[in-house]
Amino acid sequence: MTSSRVWRRPTLDAVAARAGVSTATVSNALNGTGRLSEATRQRVMAAAGELGYAPASTARALARGATGVLGLTMTTYGDLPVPYTEIPFYAHLVLAAMAAAHQRGYLLQVMPNSMSPWMWLNTPMDGVIHVGPRADDHVRSLLNERGIPLVCEGRPPEAHWCDAWVDADHDTGLRLLLDHLVDSGARRIGLTLPVHDDAYPRLIADAYRLWCAEKDMPVLVEEYASMPDYFTAEQEAVARLLDHDPRPDAVIGVYSDSGHNILAAARHHGLRVPRDLLVACVSEDPDYATTTPPVTTLSLRPDRTGDAAVDLLIAVINGRPGVDRRRLVQPVLIPRRSTRRPARDARRP
Repeated sequence: MTSSRVWRRPTLDAVAARAGVSTATVSNALNGTGRLSEATRQRVMAAAGELGYAPASTARALARGATGVLGLTMTTYGDLPVPYTEIPFYAHLVLAAMAAAHQRGYLLQVMPNSMSPWMWLNTPMDGVIHVGPRADDHVRSLLNERGIPLVCEGRPPEAHWCDAWVDADHDTGLRLLLDHLVDSGARRIGLTLPVHDDAYPRLIADAYRLWCAEKDMPVLVEEYASMPDYFTAEQEAVARLLDHDPRPDAVIGVYSDSGHNILAAARHHGLRVPRDLLVACVSEDPDYATTTPPVTTLSLRPDRTGDAAVDLLIAVINGRPGVDRRRLVQPVLIPRRSTRRPARDARRP
């Protein structure tokens, strides 16, 4: 006997019943409208995901004269191509943003950072997530010219009161990492810092210098050019740190490949990690779990950032009242053997 059961699209009522809320609350949660607690919003999103419910975004968008389309673009570096999809942070961010947009009934299109001004001025979209805004950033000015709502991933270098952004809590994250290194016996912690016109290096530098002042630790910073070849430039910066007398007993890097660069420079100097030098970096790269030795990393949680950026953008598009337009995502420390000294070394004065 064959089954006559057919799949039926989950309804708004079904989502409301699963979440234990009204259909109006479900609609507000999915559309980014209404005065809802974050817990309620997340419960509705979870219920919609469990049932496979997707709102008819096209009809809803057309009804209000919108497109139902969100854009996401990366910062530009002139004509220099940057393989963003090969960098774990951006790959996780994009996938999370796509999932969040689809769950809320929107299409999210990832736009090439080389788009011409004409395309920026004519591509249909309701709003844009702009990743890594720079001081000299033509994307912001073009979107402002069109009146397109904009949410930045990362704080704009020249902030305005009306800016909407989502960023990692770099101060808290760096303190987690620095305190961990101190607990592992480090007393002279060096930092390699890229020179760039986005806000990230400045925020890291400010957090590091403040922590050093509070702990009465020496400030050991070596800067390097982030373009065009930051691999070589950072390894040379690490070499300069390791030539200090006395040299650092730990080094932190803040880019995805920094851990690899620091390990290479340490090997060149004949230093053993972690016995002679503790090593850590800010990265989402899973390869650090299998390096020799495995490297301690600080995750900025781009998955949470992507989800929060979509939620904030939809709130801005819909004029949701009482919205916090500046959101911080909490980083997570992942300790590994590169910051674990042998017991007798960890107890040194």
